[in-house]
Amino acid sequence: MLIADLPKLQRVIGIRFSDPKLLREAVTHKSYAAEFNLKYDNQRLEFLGDAVVQIILTKHLFHRYTNLQEGDLTKIRSALVNQDSLARFARSISLGDYLLLGRGEAESHGNARDSTLSDAFEALCGAIYLDQGSQRVASFLLEILQENCADPSELLHSLNPKGALQEYAQEHFGKAPEYRTLSVSGPPHDPVYEVEVLVNGRLLGHGHAAKRKLAEQSAASAALEAIRREEKENSGA
Repeated sequence: MLIADLPKLQRVIGIRFSDPKLLREAVTHKSYAAEFNLKYDNQRLEFLGDAVVQIILTKHLFHRYTNLQEGDLTKIRSALVNQDSLARFARSISLGDYLLLGRGEAESHGNARDSTLSDAFEALCGAIYLDQGSQRVASFLLEILQENCADPSELLHSLNPKGALQEYAQEHFGKAPEYRTLSVSGPPHDPVYEVEVLVNGRLLGHGHAAKRKLAEQSAASAALEAIRREEKENSGA
């Protein structure tokens, strides 16, 4: 049976657990629990952590952006709690290195999947909340937020990359971008879609995600970034 280096993880996150069993539960994937007949995995803590993350970020955004209305605050929060953002937060503390996975999941690099990482990050927040209380988990989460997204309001400009690319393509070429699904890999329960996008026949971006729509959004974001780079180079900036 694999053993997670929980003392090292506690040093990485700067939190010493009163009950280390909570931390172990937070890093235990359901595949590992099934393989070793454990009576626990991190799904219950993920359920709790989802609510914990939501309320902390809601309160933070409410007090930080007093000039924004409910609609924009909701959009920012949605962007911060989506799978991509939570997986990025997890990677910032190398959480994937400490996850306990079943053999099949480990061999297919499950600890690098956005879905697995985002779930584990929520479970970790749930464990910190139970062990250390609301103030400590809030400090932990907001410190990670500051390191990875110093000004969340900037997310308002990138929440709909497909729509922005659509507008660009229609304005400049009179036709919509073309999205192509190149491959679908991974296990049936956790597929990975690879998508490319062409604008006026030019390949401008690739995207990978667990859902086709998310992969298309990722490809659109890459295309918009490529367009911005080109415009900057052409302007001599």
